[in-house]
Amino acid sequence: MMPAATIVGAGIAGLTAALALTQRGSVVTVLERAPELAEVGAGIQISPNAGRVLDALGLGPGLDAVSLRSRGVRLWNSAGKPVATLDFLRHRPDAPFRLIHRARLIEVLAEAISKAGVILRLGERVETLPDVGLLVGADGLQSRVRRELNGTEAPFFTGQTAWRAVIDDPDPQPEVWVDAFLGPGRHLVSYPLANNLRNIVAVEERAEWQEEGWSQPGDPAQLRSAFASFRGPVPGWLDAVHDAHLWGLFRHRVAPRWHDDNRVLIGDAAHPTLPFMAQGAAMAIEDAWALAACLGTDPDQAKALARYQVLRQDRCTRIVAMGDANARHYHLGGLRQRVAHAALRSASTFRPSFLLSRFDWIYDHDPIAGV
Repeated sequence: MMPAATIVGAGIAGLTAALALTQRGSVVTVLERAPELAEVGAGIQISPNAGRVLDALGLGPGLDAVSLRSRGVRLWNSAGKPVATLDFLRHRPDAPFRLIHRARLIEVLAEAISKAGVILRLGERVETLPDVGLLVGADGLQSRVRRELNGTEAPFFTGQTAWRAVIDDPDPQPEVWVDAFLGPGRHLVSYPLANNLRNIVAVEERAEWQEEGWSQPGDPAQLRSAFASFRGPVPGWLDAVHDAHLWGLFRHRVAPRWHDDNRVLIGDAAHPTLPFMAQGAAMAIEDAWALAACLGTDPDQAKALARYQVLRQDRCTRIVAMGDANARHYHLGGLRQRVAHAALRSASTFRPSFLLSRFDWIYDHDPIAGV
């Protein structure tokens, strides 16, 4: 019999876990400190590995109605000249990459948990962790559950600050691509969203310390100034930015301890990642399925939680490390950039399948079959 569960946090991790646990017979309560599930955040990418979980939970049609299918990733230098193309649609035509506004994904999940009978308690600030049979810490970067399990930790400021913005995109292109423009000390990623919107994430190296989190307002004029040397469509996109948010990028270690006998971590609470592999939400979604599957197949809760960490820790650690490496590769300058970009152009032209296959271990992973 599935244990009753209390989940702290109603983000992507918490809501996906609530649905996965409920579908296996658990009685689930979700505690969220915000007074409502407001429209916050920006665009996210749902790669096929996470999409398999959402499809298995019955969310595929709802997601398809509010997302776009990406063909792949195009890399450009800051002058707007092509570097490489990763055509994921051609490489895996039956495995969609969905581009979606975070708020739309939250809406789909929230509707699903409501229909499933999950109890959602908004405006619940958890000052003291409740003593319950199963407590799931889906409470993000500042996780109280993580602190209880691992003690206080000091994250490391990477010297990088990111901007997020969503703009109107009244003239969408016939094909949907994620475009990444790479320059010395900075890069910018953009892609379209449903309802004629476009997501922008721009990362620059800067010495001053920024508070962690992505809710700080930023000055669009400063964003335009920081990327004034970028060409191609970038100036037009940035001219359309009216509201932007800033956040400092901090490196956290993957939590050594994910659980005890009745508390467990998922998502950013367990393995915060830098936004350079677009896998933060995907890992949280994978976690949610793995946790529910482990609890659903082993009546010994302590053993089920231990198995969950074994299944997830190495994969998440590897993805976090790959994101850390990309943070360096994206910002090369001078000779190092010319050499790296020449190698990417050559691989994209003459060995595209090799370039694409480097990511097979991420995108071809099937969380459903892996538990």
